[in-house]
Amino acid sequence: MKKILLIEDEKNLSRFIELELKHEGYQVKVSYDGREGLQFALEDEWDVILLDLMLPSLNGLEVCRRVRQEKETPIIMITARDSVMDRVSGLDHGADDYIIKPFAIEELLARLRAIVRRIESHETHSNMTSYHYRDLNVEKESRMVKKKDQVIDVTKREYDLLLTLLENKNIVMTREALLNKVWGYETEVETNVVDVYIRYLRNKIDDPGEESYIQTVRGTGYVMRE
Repeated sequence: MKKILLIEDEKNLSRFIELELKHEGYQVKVSYDGREGLQFALEDEWDVILLDLMLPSLNGLEVCRRVRQEKETPIIMITARDSVMDRVSGLDHGADDYIIKPFAIEELLARLRAIVRRIESHETHSNMTSYHYRDLNVEKESRMVKKKDQVIDVTKREYDLLLTLLENKNIVMTREALLNKVWGYETEVETNVVDVYIRYLRNKIDDPGEESYIQTVRGTGYVMRE
């Protein structure tokens, strides 16, 4: 269940938003005061903070600024001011989004869903196993190979071969070991097929005139060495 901190001094509006959010399955805590809201924001972990601009004790911009000094919690600023400068000021103080009063609750819910999707996408991406070598990046779960943020199209064998070398970085892998790991122990393929696929990979990832990403160890095999 996603946790929302609502800092809004208009009690009727706060109550309405709280009920709607709870109806949508969110866990909600409400504060009507800027200083108290800041304390709540810093003392606990929240998925999103809904923050009014005009608050007693401490205005929303200052609350936002102080939260940003310590946390990356997404903040949606709620404001009755719709001038460009007010919106820019909120974003410059660290808000991720803003919504202008009066607003339809459907719009607020849509903005919350968008932020939650972004958080979940980031968490999924963060949990992925990635291998980095020079300017190559290989994401294991998505089987994606990138070079300088450019996706490189590789076949399944090429990908498995590259991943095996990366997982054994600085270890010289014999042709037999690569053949067993990539093609399987039961394969009847000759070991020279490894050389063929190394050449395919080099054609896709190497830069002309530059040292190859995959180094040949004469008489033994291959290695990706830091």
